[in-house]
Amino acid sequence: QVQLVESGGGLVQAGGSLRLSCAASGRTFSSYNMGWFRQAPGKEREFVATINRSGDSTYYRDSVKGRFTISRDNAKNTVHLQMNNLKPEDTAVYYCAVRERISIGTIRPADFGSWGQGTQVVVSS
Repeated sequence: QVQLVESGGGLVQAGGSLRLSCAASGRTFSSYNMGWFRQAPGKEREFVATINRSGDSTYYRDSVKGRFTISRDNAKNTVHLQMNNLKPEDTAVYYCAVRERISIGTIRPADFGSWGQGTQVVVSS
């Protein structure tokens, strides 16, 4: 089973940028579709972005389209989330995970596994 470790979170002013990284263990990283989720205090975990095995197909929640970019480097077993023009509503703990199933409809946390421990992002206004 793959193990994931997120990093790169922090405190940033609105309009600023952060780049999150997710490092994966194991030699089969390139066989996994990956995703980023986030969870704000008192709220459910929500989907942010996904990327396929080869990195040539991505998908985002509407509120981050045009601001966030998911990418991966299979040679380095990492997946990144570049976040630009951050807003206070982006404040959350961000998690990466392996996409274990592709369901029809809404992208759900239940379709993902091997969750990392998360990295905190705080955007001040």
